[in-house]
Amino acid sequence: MYDLRTRVVARRRIGRELVVLGFEAASIAEVVRAGQFVNLGLPAGPLLRRPFSVHTAADGVIEVLLKAVGYGTRLLTELREGDLVACLGPLGRGFELDPDGGPVYLVSGGLGAAPMPLAARQAARLGLDVTWVHGARSAADLNPEWYGDRVLWATDDGSQGRPGPVLEAIPNSPGQILACGPNPMLRALAGRFPQAQVALETHMGCGTGVCLGCVVPKRGGGYDRACSEGPVYRAGEVDWDRLPAHLHYARVPA
Repeated sequence: MYDLRTRVVARRRIGRELVVLGFEAASIAEVVRAGQFVNLGLPAGPLLRRPFSVHTAADGVIEVLLKAVGYGTRLLTELREGDLVACLGPLGRGFELDPDGGPVYLVSGGLGAAPMPLAARQAARLGLDVTWVHGARSAADLNPEWYGDRVLWATDDGSQGRPGPVLEAIPNSPGQILACGPNPMLRALAGRFPQAQVALETHMGCGTGVCLGCVVPKRGGGYDRACSEGPVYRAGEVDWDRLPAHLHYARVPA
């Protein structure tokens, strides 16, 4: 784990509301695994840093994918090249890929696309076939940047790809599933594929296992810390009845 003071070196907008920020962070880029995250903080911003999955990592630069859903994320989306940011990471436990486990399906809904480019690249290095299944409310909300051998789109309004929930685009025997998205989507995934690996979204404070603000209820009893033992779990391990279905973010007006 590295605690860095780094600069924004790249910024681009994709889709309707998504922003990708790149940061100089060679020490993190060298060791991060798909599904792990970094905590980002602003010198004059909110007290608590914000957690973000690492989107890509190459040539000493890490990228994160974000959208303004509250005060802190709005400030981050307004950053420009050269701005300074505090960056702590890599944090958490990432996805695990089995070289002999068969083809990989990356399943993402909305911002759940965040860890998937890194997962696709890691799978490709193992010689695994990769299908990215990505869904959103509409074509304008999709992440148009995809990685892997093929992509399957799904939109709630039918404006691109298969109409309806993204889970309906997954075949019945897909091989290895890595998923990230809203908790209700992941809960539905657990019903079909309990062995799927899911990256959970939870409330998070410190990101290092101290504050216990990110606990995840387990089906066998007890709790884990998403920032330490997670955020990646087998879907069947999570007690979805006790996990908040939605996080109560304040939506920033467009």
